[in-house]
Amino acid sequence: MEHIRNLIKLAITCLFLFRNNYLIQVCATTTPSDATTLQTLLKGWQITSLNWNDGDPCGSQWQGVTCDQSTNTQVITLTLSGVGLQGVISPDIGNLSNLLALDLSFNPNLTGPLPNGLGKLSKLQTLNLQSCSFIGSIPAEIGSLKGLRSLTLNRNQLSGEIPPSLGKLTNVTLFDLSENKLSSIIPVSSGNNENVGLDNLTLATSLYLQNNSLSGALPLEICYLPNLVNLFLNGNNLSGSLPSDISQLQAIQILKLNENEFEGKIPVELNNLTTLYQLDLGGNRFNGTIPNLSNLQQLKLLRLSMNKFQPQLVPKWIGNLSMLQTLELNGDHFAGNVPFQLFNLPSLETLSLDGNRLNGTLTINSVANSLYYVSLQDNNIVNVTGLNLSNPISISLTGNPLCSNMSYDLVAKACSTMNIFSSWKATLTSCNISCGKDMALGLDCTCSFPLMFLVQFSAPSFSTINFSRINNLRVSLANHLMVSISGIWIGSANFTQDYQLVVDVHIFPYGSISFTQKKVADIMNQLSLQSFLLDEFGPYQIKSVILPPSTIYMAPTKKKSISTNGLIGVWVGVAAGLFILIGVSMYALWQKRRADKAEVTGKFFASWGPVPESGDTVQIKGARHFSILELKRATNNFSNSKEIGSGGYGKVYKGALPTGQVIAIKRAQAGSLQGTAEFKNEIELLSRVHHKNLVNLLGFCCDKGEQMLVYEYMPNGTLREHIFDHIEALTWQKRLEIALGSAKGLAYLHDLADPAIIHRDIKSANILLDEKFIAKVADFGLSKLAPVGERAHADGHISTQVKGTLGYLDPEYYMTQKLTEKSDVYSFGVVLLELITARPPIEKGAYIVRLMRDAWIEGDMVKVKSLLDPSLGSYSMRDMESLLNLSLCLVEESAVLRPSMSEVVRVLEKILSRISSSKTDDNHPAWAQNDGSRNHANDLYNDLGALSSSMEASFRFSRGFDMSAKDEPK
Repeated sequence: MEHIRNLIKLAITCLFLFRNNYLIQVCATTTPSDATTLQTLLKGWQITSLNWNDGDPCGSQWQGVTCDQSTNTQVITLTLSGVGLQGVISPDIGNLSNLLALDLSFNPNLTGPLPNGLGKLSKLQTLNLQSCSFIGSIPAEIGSLKGLRSLTLNRNQLSGEIPPSLGKLTNVTLFDLSENKLSSIIPVSSGNNENVGLDNLTLATSLYLQNNSLSGALPLEICYLPNLVNLFLNGNNLSGSLPSDISQLQAIQILKLNENEFEGKIPVELNNLTTLYQLDLGGNRFNGTIPNLSNLQQLKLLRLSMNKFQPQLVPKWIGNLSMLQTLELNGDHFAGNVPFQLFNLPSLETLSLDGNRLNGTLTINSVANSLYYVSLQDNNIVNVTGLNLSNPISISLTGNPLCSNMSYDLVAKACSTMNIFSSWKATLTSCNISCGKDMALGLDCTCSFPLMFLVQFSAPSFSTINFSRINNLRVSLANHLMVSISGIWIGSANFTQDYQLVVDVHIFPYGSISFTQKKVADIMNQLSLQSFLLDEFGPYQIKSVILPPSTIYMAPTKKKSISTNGLIGVWVGVAAGLFILIGVSMYALWQKRRADKAEVTGKFFASWGPVPESGDTVQIKGARHFSILELKRATNNFSNSKEIGSGGYGKVYKGALPTGQVIAIKRAQAGSLQGTAEFKNEIELLSRVHHKNLVNLLGFCCDKGEQMLVYEYMPNGTLREHIFDHIEALTWQKRLEIALGSAKGLAYLHDLADPAIIHRDIKSANILLDEKFIAKVADFGLSKLAPVGERAHADGHISTQVKGTLGYLDPEYYMTQKLTEKSDVYSFGVVLLELITARPPIEKGAYIVRLMRDAWIEGDMVKVKSLLDPSLGSYSMRDMESLLNLSLCLVEESAVLRPSMSEVVRVLEKILSRISSSKTDDNHPAWAQNDGSRNHANDLYNDLGALSSSMEASFRFSRGFDMSAKDEPK
């Protein structure tokens, strides 16, 4: 059978070689080497939607192929952006010796290593391979392309070092290697014998290296690039001090060094960069005091949050930066009063000073018209003057003493949590028109095929998006792309957690139902190469593209005629092959259907290594791949009647498989708060851990742009629903059992998973309950693997951007960005307090941790009782005190004073075992007084005896118990 299959394949190959070669010989105009190279590329791309099997490349106008105008024989551009290429780039691509532009961007299934043959394209001016899935290292041979003006390899999975030879690209203006997995240092000419490095890029205006894993110091040589306007190094592991030579960047406008490990003092020489309009140094380890930067009069954004500055006053010189739109100084140890001048800055829109030590009275007597958001959460402000209900600004003082005063008449206005980043969503048109397949309704109520893309603005100077800005963006796009403004529709605009703005844009053709293929290529070329700036929105990247269906396939074109004998020869060969094709078509179709599932999924998860060979289903470490058709059938096409929940990621549906198994499907929606990274992360982690108190991931779906996760169905929903919606009353014992089950799941992640896993988003909404009310921890989208070996810090922490849910966040993690297992412990402590109080973590500006701790330390049992859930039922005083004291140990501000989850499990087991062994102590009324025969202090001490010595110290402090006392504590 295997021999027969091989003979059939050989016959089919010969047939197509005969046909294509004969056509080229009969009507060829393209240089033979170019034509052969294009055919070789096509074989590696596994795509049939191109018209590359008909005629001659230049003579038949092959899609994406442009030939020289003079002779029409040499291929000079190859532009196949977003056409669905799959597979790899053949090394033979270097034979296209006259190529001026190569654009294979936005083909996410185009993978494999970049071939060294790219270095042979000596005439190349544009190399655009962004937003694909290329792996491996960047070929050093690319440095041979001396005429290159634009290099965009961003948004791939490239790894290894940046080749110093790229410094030979002295004509490059746009240099973008961002969002890859590149490591090592930034190469400069002083670091190698060839004296080449990125400091040789003297014509570069934009150097984008953000979101990689680059390490080492910022080289002095980079600071002398004379034309550099945008320097993006954020999201790496760069360290050391910031050199004073940074002041030599005399053309710089945007400097993003945030989310690194820079330390030392901020050099005062930054004050010389008078062209600067964005400065972001947040998330580093800068110390000392902030220098005077009052010369930066063009500054629109200043972000210095989460550094290690010494306690200081908020600099008054900031009040002179008249162009400033966004000021963010969170977690920087500022003390004293908030300067009233800040509220009068004429352009300021957002002011954020969270997590500092600001105190006294906040004075807001006059406010600039531009000011939208003021966030001063978690400070020590005791009073506010000048604020009233008619004041248009949104302000949050949550976590300040002022908000603990329930009699404060502006609690509702000033003491609620707030997201300082606004969002935009368009209102759908009211036209009563139904459009055909793949068509959309434009603003002028006509149906057509739009070009759709997500554009990600990497450094907007504002955090407020409104109609005026949306309209300005439409006008700017229309002018630069030379399309009608009435054809530009913006569906949504949302800020990400790392301060980027993602905008959904549809461009409709004007006066026709579709763009020409040339117009689409022209628009994509301008957008991909950032050939223009979009006003105040700043630099951008195209995140994803959906081309109009009518432009993916090439319409038939008039070809040169060939002789009758030539036609006869061609079709005789075709007829001969037809008999063979009929014999194997069914077999091939069956094999293809089996392979398609594995191919799509395997390429989507290429970064995880090889995917197992395909069968009826694909397994990724035990998680099955579902087709979208299977999940549609399971949910009656995602019927509203099947919807059982929703959130920032999208919706959750209940479904049933043909086997009868009931499942829950989490389906991400466009613009979801959970991106591809979180989607993959959850699959990666849940498919490698198995425990009865962790939700069971059955599989996933990544077909046709969808992102769906399939879990075991949990009929009793989330713990949060039971606490706050009172779906079913939870007894005291049931609450303890749920707490114990959740703790066991977390303890498994911390102590038994290899490597350990930090969940990072523990909350009552992420604890699910099965039919027996067994608790299972869910939602691993934000989870992190604990570092091991050389990557592990001495104290076991991970330095990472702060993520999680407000109210559950570990304050030490928030302040230091050092994530440990103890961050989960803190969040679990908040869940325990929710469980017994039925109160959210933050309610009307009051923080349940602070309220409970104050009442507990004061020993005010009446106040403590008033905070508890009235529906708790009966419980023993001893058990409640044990659980309360444990909860407050978990939410200690210092991580070293918190127990491990394994210790928490032991304490909860002890409390539950006491309930099981003797019901008599548990049946007297809540908070009933004992007869004096039991020493509660010693009982509590014994209950917590499993904890470490640091926990014991915390326990004694929390209630002021004298362990030698014989009487009941007061």
